Amino acid sequence: MSGHERALRLVQAEPGVLVHSAADRRLAVEHWLLATVDERGRDRVRMEWNTYGLAVLPLGARLAAVRIPERVVHAVAHTDHLGMVAEFLAAALDDGPVIHDQQRCRYYALAPASMPQQWREAVPDWATLGVEFLGRDWQLGIPPARLELADAGTWPCYWAVPMSSPGMLCDPMAVGRMMAVAMRRLARDSE
Repeated sequence: MSGHERALRLVQAEPGVLVHSAADRRLAVEHWLLATVDERGRDRVRMEWNTYGLAVLPLGARLAAVRIPERVVHAVAHTDHLGMVAEFLAAALDDGPVIHDQQRCRYYALAPASMPQQWREAVPDWATLGVEFLGRDWQLGIPPARLELADAGTWPCYWAVPMSSPGMLCDPMAVGRMMAVAMRRLARDSE
């Protein structure tokens, strides 16, 4: 498997359980993301997704983001192989959605909008790693849900860990655990 491919998990449907296609899931996720802007803004976002593979959406009402430098993620994952990093992030963040900005060498873990207030005490420690919370009054470039594979030559960002369904965000505790491991690992490596 190359760095641009990810193995799909098989799901067994139980009686009475609806199974939605990947296309249905992506459409539902995009509709949820579009709800962050007004009606006129939705046309702009759709146009930007189709033209640029990225649209700027406001944070703070539905979601926040934790911006993590690529070097921190690679250090805690023990690899810079994109496929392995994606698998690590999915496991570490309980399949919470993560965007990879290849041009700026950053990952964005999407979290509940209330997360920045919940983690104020940890911010100064994490800031030493270059980690920053983005919430109210911030905007973030978010790719359309279909961009789930790295393609540095075409699109600047992609979903390293796709949003599994509308509103399913990273658990703040999982982000906290991953950052605690990163702090320890980077401190040990610098000794």
